Amino acid sequence: MTKFLRLGPVGSEIPAVETADGVVHDLRPLTTDIDGAFLRDDGLRAARDAASGLPVLDGAAGLRVGAPIARPGAVLCIGQNYAAHAAESGNGAPTVPILFFKHPNTVVGPFDDIHVPPRAAKVDWEVELGVVIGRRARYLESVDDALDHVAGYVVSHDVSERTWQKDESGGQWSKGKIAETFNPVGPYLVPADEVDPQNLRLWSTVNGEARQDSSTADMVFSVAFLVWHLSQYGVLDPGDLVNTGTPEGVAMSGRFPYLAAGDVVELGVEGLGVMRQTLVPAPR
Repeated sequence: MTKFLRLGPVGSEIPAVETADGVVHDLRPLTTDIDGAFLRDDGLRAARDAASGLPVLDGAAGLRVGAPIARPGAVLCIGQNYAAHAAESGNGAPTVPILFFKHPNTVVGPFDDIHVPPRAAKVDWEVELGVVIGRRARYLESVDDALDHVAGYVVSHDVSERTWQKDESGGQWSKGKIAETFNPVGPYLVPADEVDPQNLRLWSTVNGEARQDSSTADMVFSVAFLVWHLSQYGVLDPGDLVNTGTPEGVAMSGRFPYLAAGDVVELGVEGLGVMRQTLVPAPR
């Protein structure tokens, strides 16, 4: 499996690729970053083909792991895309995809802290399969064409503040979704042709205790359908991130306490790695 990463301090991440032998190579001879321009030019395929000839990135194991895509132009999110999660939220399975947006500055690295905002009292976790767009998807004619527009897949954590989402958003959800650090992503990006997006286990724990454990096979709407569907309403650009929904097992179900500063959340998607975040008070 090929793993694309961005390593180093916030704002100075180095693009890198880890080959199947576990060696991390420096991508800077090919690109300045793993961003929309790189993905649009079929950069993942070219970099994978050239990876063994790229220089080894010395000290890679000691570097911070950033989000594997540079700041996306858009973060599009699908709500209640697992029937059991819709049920625990008090709703039936949707008949059309529910769409909401997150601010791009919600995206942080897979091991970065989550900042708990002032007034936040119901912070919730959501493990999701993240889809990274590689080719512009504009009014696609067929669902069968959709996956050709996907660059790859990541683990994505759609953090929520449920009071703000449900009671203070005026029927929309975004106020409960857009706080800084509310979307850790990573630890790496895996090319689309190495992943079956509808056959992946995904799970989460809080302080070591199991919370979510499901499969992307249980999605109400598949990845291909979601990309096609979204393209009927707007244009998806290379580097955009699509969060595809979360399975049951969140705090909003009433079965678990909400998160607080000091809690540790771990999340994983089969073949795409594991993330770990600690909740801390937001800096003033």
